[in-house]
Amino acid sequence: MTDIQLKVKDLNLYYGENHVLQDVSLEIFRKKVTALIGPSGCGKSSFLRCLNRMNDFIRGAGVKGLIELEGKNIYSKNTDVISLRRNVGMVFQKPNPFPMSIYDNVAYGPRLHGIRNKEKLDEIVEDSIKGAALWEEVKDKLSSSGLGLSGGQQQRLCIARAIATQPEIVLMDEPTSALDPLATAKIEELIRQLKEDFTVIIVTHNMQQAARISDYTAFFLLGELVECGLTTDIFTSPSDKRTEDYITGRFG
Repeated sequence: MTDIQLKVKDLNLYYGENHVLQDVSLEIFRKKVTALIGPSGCGKSSFLRCLNRMNDFIRGAGVKGLIELEGKNIYSKNTDVISLRRNVGMVFQKPNPFPMSIYDNVAYGPRLHGIRNKEKLDEIVEDSIKGAALWEEVKDKLSSSGLGLSGGQQQRLCIARAIATQPEIVLMDEPTSALDPLATAKIEELIRQLKEDFTVIIVTHNMQQAARISDYTAFFLLGELVECGLTTDIFTSPSDKRTEDYITGRFG
């Protein structure tokens, strides 16, 4: 039996009066890649932000329903949100390295969580940059600014930064949409490698990308989860006509 790591039940999200997500129920499996697809404005990124409570930063945002990580409700009053965000890392659409050295970008999270030992930090930085398939390109310039890297390298640096705190889950919000095809291919290869150690949930507009890299696919439309299942099933024999119409390009 596949191991369920994250369970979402009857999730509703509101931005003020706007009902953004309606009764979404979904299970996320450990060390698998789950792709969230659907047209713009359908709620994919909003759903992603619910999973590490990034919506807490949005004024007027309200959540109803249940999200359980390892059986614990992440919206409970007792949840340590800082610890949650360490455990559920995030990579954004546009590469956003901090204006500091490559080394300090990756060491930032571990330092924030109390790691001060230089040897330990060196080890974490090297392991994380290697884990993001960037080490060979930057090992001789760790003291240079992260902002001096190419777009694709910056995004891999952001992935290294996200995995440096050893999260269980890595969220990615269209991580290749600002990149050229070559850089995109590198990130896709990296995502395949990351699932050996992490659960990956990725929002993508690119259906070919979802088909290439994900084990499971969830199709969102107008704030609803239309269906979710094995990627091969969703792309070859979807159970809902709306999914088929979207995948075959009839709309979206």
